[in-house]
Amino acid sequence: MRTKVTKAIFPVAGLGTRFLPATKSVPKEIMTLVDRPLVQYAIDEARAAGIKEFIFVTSRGKGALEDYFDNAPQLEQALRKTGKTDLLEILKSTNMDSGEVAYMRQHKPLGLGHAVWCARRLVGNEPFAVILPDDVIAGSKPCLQQMVEAFEETQANIVAAMEVPDDKASSYGILDIQEDRGDLVLTKGMVEKPAPGTQPSNLAVIGRYILTPTVLQKLNKKQVGAGGEIQLTDAIDDARADGEEVYGYRFKGHRYDCGTKAGFLRATVAFALAREDLRDDLRAFLHEVTAADKAAE
Repeated sequence: MRTKVTKAIFPVAGLGTRFLPATKSVPKEIMTLVDRPLVQYAIDEARAAGIKEFIFVTSRGKGALEDYFDNAPQLEQALRKTGKTDLLEILKSTNMDSGEVAYMRQHKPLGLGHAVWCARRLVGNEPFAVILPDDVIAGSKPCLQQMVEAFEETQANIVAAMEVPDDKASSYGILDIQEDRGDLVLTKGMVEKPAPGTQPSNLAVIGRYILTPTVLQKLNKKQVGAGGEIQLTDAIDDARADGEEVYGYRFKGHRYDCGTKAGFLRATVAFALAREDLRDDLRAFLHEVTAADKAAE
């Protein structure tokens, strides 16, 4: 019997120290690309993939994130009163229905694997997705939707994958490839943050996963891996070692690493240039800046 993926885990417990002092009071996940928070891009991608239950693994100080998905009656009333129906519809699209979203606390920063493990009781014995909002992926078809379609065929663990340069491989989980089938790559191992020059390939895991309940069982071991943390890739590879297939999926789209300042700025410019209401003004400004830089040289 083929199963569907209807639950997704969003690990959002990180402190966002790279973005201090902004993240002193504002959770990184609700910092905005143009006019939408990072987490809204992740939610929209999940909905497009058929996700019905949204599980957030949070930590102390994330109250603003929870408030973001709640109704805002006073603001809605003000928009309705002033006839701003377009803004009212946008606002309503950010609301999450009661029972649709759940929050779990990760009390200690013990790694991505531990964050996923925290949601085990809400996931139960079903396949599930994991989405890291730091990774924003632009494409004609949302990345997770592509992966769900692949899962419907394989019914196996799938991780989003992309090629990275040699000097960047040590920052990622890297796939050891058994068979390359194009979009899908059957793996024979995964290595979390390999030492420079030791990576088995240049195919890196990025922040989208579709996983089986076996991975949660492996996380029960709370095995400490690279960086002294409980690594999700280790649990996925343990499931593979026990006989489950694990595939890398070469998604179609462009990934922006919004966990870094440079990546966040690149994404902001790219998403703004994709907007008809912003494109012309931004292009003119970028042209002015480029011309001024050349003149200064």
